[in-house]
Amino acid sequence: MRRLYLLTAVLLPCVPAWADTQAVLKAADEARGNVRGIAWQVAIEAMQDERVLDSLVYDIKARSFNVAGVSMAPPKYRGNKILMLGPSMWFYKQGLSKPVPISLRQKLMGDASYGDIASTNYAGDYEATELPDEEVGGEPCYVYDLKARTEKVTYERVRYWVSKAREVGVKAEYYTVSGKKFKSAAMEYGNLVNVDGKARPFLSRITLRGELLNGALTHLTVREPRVEPLPDYVFDLNLFMR
Repeated sequence: MRRLYLLTAVLLPCVPAWADTQAVLKAADEARGNVRGIAWQVAIEAMQDERVLDSLVYDIKARSFNVAGVSMAPPKYRGNKILMLGPSMWFYKQGLSKPVPISLRQKLMGDASYGDIASTNYAGDYEATELPDEEVGGEPCYVYDLKARTEKVTYERVRYWVSKAREVGVKAEYYTVSGKKFKSAAMEYGNLVNVDGKARPFLSRITLRGELLNGALTHLTVREPRVEPLPDYVFDLNLFMR
């Protein structure tokens, strides 16, 4: 009995720590689109030396980790579609005979990948290791080292800073398997959405900075997020080309 008691005493403190990490990451995922039904527009701008090199606007509908997107502008990209069902994603544009499977890691524009405009599932897709707390812009943050559970996610490894007070991700660094940092992100939350009767901050901008080109930035600006019911047909691959 004494051995059982000692073993229980050793194991029990580990449970709340794991549960807290999962709860924090899940709350941060909600601020990036992981809710029962939400829609928004995202404008992507690739910048170099404060000049806009290219831009793109997508209308996004998300339900948990299923995402449907339609390009709204510019005219040359208008009508292009993406569909993400869990870790799988497809692309379609007029003239194709069928949707084309693509990777979440495939570049969309500038330093933005297709996975960057979708919901995040850091709580489920990554193994999280807690690192010492740090401050970002004077704001106390939890820090996590996230390692991908599968090869289908957008990034192999992420170092992620989550605000303790707001429970939103405010900073991220992205690494290759070999440990080389190739991109970083700063996140802003100027939007509000109502989730389960409670007002929650929601992503308003991601600024991506590539580590290879000086002065190269990519802005993803999220406009008019709105929580709304989304029917199953929105995420039906068979109806994707219509």
